[in-house]
Amino acid sequence: MKILIVNDDGIQAPGILELAKWARKLGEVTVAAPKVEQSGKSQSIQLHEAFEVQKRDLAPGITGYAVNSSPADCVRYALTVLNEKFDLVLSGVNRGLNIGPELMYSGTAGAATEAAFHGINTLAISSKMAYYDRAVSHMDDIYDFVVRNELFSLNNFYNINIPNDTNGKIRVTRQGEFRYEDVFTEEAPGKVAIPLGPRVYDGAGNGEYDIDAMMAGDISITPITLERTQMDVYRKLREAIQ
Repeated sequence: MKILIVNDDGIQAPGILELAKWARKLGEVTVAAPKVEQSGKSQSIQLHEAFEVQKRDLAPGITGYAVNSSPADCVRYALTVLNEKFDLVLSGVNRGLNIGPELMYSGTAGAATEAAFHGINTLAISSKMAYYDRAVSHMDDIYDFVVRNELFSLNNFYNINIPNDTNGKIRVTRQGEFRYEDVFTEEAPGKVAIPLGPRVYDGAGNGEYDIDAMMAGDISITPITLERTQMDVYRKLREAIQ
């Protein structure tokens, strides 16, 4: 098996190296990750400028490429320039959870989306900042769950979140909903800072959502689709108009 490891925290982040070391038990590992942190870049790509790539030896048996661009461009580089045929892409371990609407902004999810768009089986893996360096210790159980339940036969992209000091229970979830109370402050005339405020959410109480799993200490696995069409509305409009 050929495995590509990507992230958005940067090639120097401990989470990506630990994930790459773990993945070696599955097969041949290549790392392509941003030269510097690219959190919040979603699935953005560079269209108008060239970007630098540096080859690095990250650990015995693990070759890395520091890509001075977005997480999605790291995937594009690995697939096109390296011209590799990867069987699995692992994006992470991200320093911070990616749950609910955070997926829209996440560079970790953006890289995974790019890989899934190319038809590759993909897992995006995130954990809270205080725990992400230990999150890889759960990968044996998570990957066994994926294989045992043949998840990739149903969908090729899953978003995984590992909460602090998890109880180890793995729960299949759906993407949750919440919002942040962001605060805008003027640092200087014409210069505005947007610190991330507290998350506003009390829990749905039905156990379906990724954020509820996190609050309960469970590991969440959410199937993610690339389809952006609201199919219920599409069908209603087709029936009503055509």
